[in-house]
Amino acid sequence: MPRKKKKNIILLIDSPTAEVLRVIGDVKKRHGKAYKFILLYSNKSIGKENKDVLKKFVAAYPCNYNSPDSIIEALLPHKDSLVSAYCRPESQILNFQKVIPHVPYLRTPTSESLEWSVNKHKMRKRFSTYDNSITPKFMLVKDNKKSTLKEIEKKIGFPLVVKPVGLAQSLLVNIVFHPEELSKNVNQIFRKINSIYKDQSGYRGEPQVIVEQFIEGGMYSIDGYVNSRGKIYFCPMVSTKTGREIGFDDFFGYQQITPTTLGKKSVEEAEKIASSGVQALGLRSTSFHAELVKIDSGWKIIEIGARIGGFRKDLYRLSYNMNHIANAVDIAIPKVPKINKKVLGHSVAMKFFAKKEGIITNLIGIKKAKELKSVVDLSLNKKVGSRATYAKNGGKSVFTVMMFNKERSKLLADIRRLEQMIKIETKKGGL
Repeated sequence: MPRKKKKNIILLIDSPTAEVLRVIGDVKKRHGKAYKFILLYSNKSIGKENKDVLKKFVAAYPCNYNSPDSIIEALLPHKDSLVSAYCRPESQILNFQKVIPHVPYLRTPTSESLEWSVNKHKMRKRFSTYDNSITPKFMLVKDNKKSTLKEIEKKIGFPLVVKPVGLAQSLLVNIVFHPEELSKNVNQIFRKINSIYKDQSGYRGEPQVIVEQFIEGGMYSIDGYVNSRGKIYFCPMVSTKTGREIGFDDFFGYQQITPTTLGKKSVEEAEKIASSGVQALGLRSTSFHAELVKIDSGWKIIEIGARIGGFRKDLYRLSYNMNHIANAVDIAIPKVPKINKKVLGHSVAMKFFAKKEGIITNLIGIKKAKELKSVVDLSLNKKVGSRATYAKNGGKSVFTVMMFNKERSKLLADIRRLEQMIKIETKKGGL
């Protein structure tokens, strides 16, 4: 009788870059050498692989995700050893969706639930059908005709938000207050959407546009994990401040801070609403990231993704000594996640954009900022000579900062110092 193979290989659907090594590192911190890893990545990345990264895997396969034969061929040598499949970045979710039918005996989300989690229109429809009190009014926009704009005014009203169905990081998201703005923004998004989808690694499906009711309130988010039976485990909440709150005409996530100042009852109510959203999407065997807005009458869901939230790995590590990625992998093995809620200190992640779009001519205060006691990491995404563009026009931040301090007052003081010393100078020009 042939010896049964040990199930000890975790399949990662990701990009062949250094960032994927964080998954391996965090799993090894918890489980040592108990698990090995194989990587499945797009064959469009051939020639762009980080060779040092590929050496960390038992095997790494470039794959055509549109070809079932390509997926099967890559997985076949390991089919009896796979214990789990994990997809880290949101940009790879649809590739993960195509892999799922070929790993039928692993605990994974359903292909349909992943589609609902990345398509904002389908997501809203699921929320509305499950419980229309948890979601704002919404409408899919197929064109920019005058009759369509009139229908939007009638069904949704002002203010409202115009956004793409399948892009992340607030790309092409705009708030609209009156009919003239609506016409301008709908025309603009239809002009830009195809090129932005083509340029972004986060492209998901057919380019489409949705409008939804804008709800004024405090923005928060909460990550968690849901097992194969639907049991939900929540992480601590995070408070979010958008660019709009600091004077930008833009919705990018400017500041994310934890712990929050919410009371126990408010947190319980937020978890209840997030649970409804997770159930509406039918998520299972996955981590999730829920974005919420708090209003006088309670909570509404902005969106829920089948992934961990941006910067959450570091925020939870710093403030709670929690291994977020290891938990996200463990939930599908399955193992019970280890959630720490004892507060070690206060942490914040911040994105900085230029006040004016254009070519960056000077970055003032970067070196001095790195010397602040609370600064843990400062990462430049653009340099002098690069073009600075708002998120609503398809751009990404100039730099990001991660900060931590045991005392909230001292963290807030260093945030203030950082904001005062940083200046991103630009001039008109560029494409």
